[in-house]
Parts: sequence; structure tokens; C-alpha cells
Amino acid sequence: MEAQKIQEYVIEEPKKKQKAIGFAKGLLLTLLLAVLAGQIANLPFFSILGIMILSILMGGIWGNTLSVPADAHSGIQFSSKVLLRAGIILLGFRLNLQEIISAGFSIIIIDVVVIVFTMSFILLLGKAFRINKKLSALLAAGTAICGAAAIIAISPIVKSKEEQTAVAVSCIAVLGTIGAILYIVLFPLLPISDQEYGVLAGATLHELAHVVAAGVPGGDASSDSAILVKLGRVLLLIPVALIISFVYSRKNSSKSRNIGKLPIPWFIFGFLLTSLINTLFSIPGSIISIFLLLSTYLLAMGMAGLGLNIKWKDFVKVGFKPVAVAIAGFLGLLAITPLLLLLYKIF
Repeated sequence: MEAQKIQEYVIEEPKKKQKAIGFAKGLLLTLLLAVLAGQIANLPFFSILGIMILSILMGGIWGNTLSVPADAHSGIQFSSKVLLRAGIILLGFRLNLQEIISAGFSIIIIDVVVIVFTMSFILLLGKAFRINKKLSALLAAGTAICGAAAIIAISPIVKSKEEQTAVAVSCIAVLGTIGAILYIVLFPLLPISDQEYGVLAGATLHELAHVVAAGVPGGDASSDSAILVKLGRVLLLIPVALIISFVYSRKNSSKSRNIGKLPIPWFIFGFLLTSLINTLFSIPGSIISIFLLLSTYLLAMGMAGLGLNIKWKDFVKVGFKPVAVAIAGFLGLLAITPLLLLLYKIF
């Protein structure tokens, strides 16, 4: 009996050690890609893309051109799931709810209109184009709320496949980058004030990085209003996630629908908690900066993990229709910008 136990120990220990080494390989690979993306993001033009978008792109390139050790998969999965959600929780320290409230009722009205219209429009487009419902939901959330972070938050609710999540993040990343560049070019030609331009950028662009980049030409006035409007959209991720959870639960099961059984991404409440802490307590700016830096790199590692799981054949498989829906959804959002600016003036 003792000899058998010793033999099992001798066999199991190397296996555990091998798994731990493989896990570390995957984790270090995503960290390497995130750090490289962070360096590249400091270069001209690439700053518009931002570290998170660059991370998923670099992960995609690496995964399709270089070999990824088979035993590294667990570490990559940990980055793309656990670390990504931890990054979203820490992102809450960027939000000061009091600033959004004191900025005026108009921002909340604009953000609600943007989210309701965009989500509804893209879901209808997805139905018309007959694309996968889960992919439609991801594209809708990414366009309407806050890009990749919204897609990651919604994906466990709709139970999307990893390649669908990666495709949605890539579509939104490219569209938001093109949109930011167009805004910067068109800014001098637009017959609106710097502050109104900021509202426009904050209400329609996908990622916070896109909004920050696009707001620069209008100076502090446009940058401040752009970020406030965008953060309002980020805040609304919580109620939207809850609504989608409830609707998805009703459509997909006849089981008891108590709150404990809803497919809610509970890390969203971690995001709300960090937002409340930042709002209620006076935290030194240096501490907030550390939290946000950590959030950025955790999100970037998660994005790199997603990118490493992207296969070019996944894009071929989904075809052009999801891209067309994402483009049409963004154009539809741009079409209602006169209404958004009118709401801003009225309220």
C-alpha cells in the first residue's frame, strides 16, 4: 500500500509541476504582449489605437504566425477570463459618480438614448442580416456602451463562444479607431462648439481610448465633456447587463427565474463597488493612478489572451455580415447626433 502511494506521488508531482510551468508560460506570454503593446501605444498614431486594442491585435498575429505551447493554454485562459474581469473591476476607480451627476441631467439622457437606440438598431440589423444572435448582442453592446469591456461583460450572459467574442472585439476596435481619426480630421469643419464636439465624441465612439484621442483637438473643454459622457455610458453597463441577463434567462429556460439563477456577470458589481468607493472617499490621486495602471495592464493581458485564441478562419467563418452590421450600427448612431446635441442644449 505504501509503495503504491509513493508511486502515485512520484507520478503526480511532475504532472503538477508541468502544469504550473505551462500556466506560468501562458501568463508571461500575455504579460509580454501587454507590455509591448503599452510601449507601441506611446508612438504617434498608435496612441489612437490604445494598449488594449494593440494587445488583442498582437495576440492575434502571434497566435496565427508563431507557435503557442500547448501547455500554456491554461495561463492564457486565466488572463482572458479572470484577469480581464479583475481589470474591469479596477476600472471603476476611474468613475466618480458625483461628477457625472453634477455635470447635468443632459448627459444621462443622451447616454440612455444612445444605448437604447444603438442596442435596438444593431439587434434588428443582426436579425435582418441573419447573423448569430449572440454575436449581434456583443456587437450591440460594444457599439452602444464601452467597446471591448462591454463585450467582455456581456459575453458570459449570452454564453458566446470565445471566437465570437474575439471577432466582436476586433470589429469594434477597428471601427472605433477609424471613427476617432475621422473626428480629428473633421473637427475644424464642424459647425459646433468645442464642448458640443466633446459630447459628440463621448456619445458615439466605442472605446475610452478613442474618446480621449478624439477629444484632444477641442482642448480641455471638449476633452472633459467627452470623457464625462463616455463614463456615463460605462456606468450604464450595469443596468444593461442586468436587463440582458433577465431577458436572456426568460428566453432560454423555463426554470425558476429567481435572481440567484440569472446569468449575471457578478464582477459588474465589483465595478460598481470600486466606483462607489472612489465617489464616497477621498482617495489620493497617486493611489488611483496605480489602480488604473494595474487595470489597464490586466485588461491588456486579457485582450492579449483573447487575441491568442483568434484564428483567421474564425473571421472567414463568420463572413462579412457581422462587419456590415457593426458599420451600419455605427453609421446609424452618427445619424442621430443632431438629436443628441439638441438634447444637450435643452437639458
